[in-house]
Amino acid sequence: MQIPILNLEGKEEKKIELPEIFSGTLKPWLVRRAVISEQTYKLQPQGHFVLAGMQTTAAYYGAMSSYRTGRHMGKAIRPREKLGDGVQGKVRRIPSSVKGKRAHPHLIEKKIVELINKKEYQNAIKSALSGLFNEENIKHIIITKQAAEIKKSKEMKEFLIKLNLYSELENLVPRRRKGLRKLANQKKYKHVVLLVASDNSPILKAGKNIPGLDVSAVSNLKMNKLAPGGDLIQNVIFTEDAIEELPKIIEKFDVDKQALKE
Repeated sequence: MQIPILNLEGKEEKKIELPEIFSGTLKPWLVRRAVISEQTYKLQPQGHFVLAGMQTTAAYYGAMSSYRTGRHMGKAIRPREKLGDGVQGKVRRIPSSVKGKRAHPHLIEKKIVELINKKEYQNAIKSALSGLFNEENIKHIIITKQAAEIKKSKEMKEFLIKLNLYSELENLVPRRRKGLRKLANQKKYKHVVLLVASDNSPILKAGKNIPGLDVSAVSNLKMNKLAPGGDLIQNVIFTEDAIEELPKIIEKFDVDKQALKE
């Protein structure tokens, strides 16, 4: 398949033949599986203090453990505080009591990561790339090496206007964070355009601070960038260098726990 390459003016300069990795078929189930696997690597294991709710002077009342038999009492109210002269205090320890232990606490041993094979993950990326360049309703753009040398955000905005993509970024409505008051004014934009360039390319820094534009070096390309939430991203910009490097780098792609935290 031949794809046109656009220059700094947003006009076609030449055409190139896409590598073989773009000629596959889109498998939505495989793409979603890889995305879910990536998302589970970001989850933090939860665990609770073993003695939570148990550090109290309350004792279980019974015929053998105290000076009071505890007759005519339900088992649920027997772990009570011992007070003077045989007086019973508040119920402790049991989950239904005030400051009692949790009924079903989280276990840190619980498996929360969905593993995926390395080759399966690579096939998922190939499938997503093939889907990007096969779907008619998805805008895909390849820019020249000269256009990848943009260094300033202002120049990047002007370039996006020439590519007819900046209007979609302007229509974005920021999603305000809910919760604590100090976080109420923070804005979070949805990424609608993805820029993939070679490592250490100046255009990566130029587009980093533009709301709605997500940037990625070709060596750090992940499924959550190609298909956020399991659906293919609508607008993609590849540099010519990135297209040339992908066939060599894709064999090294894997779900890297440390890389996903960056």
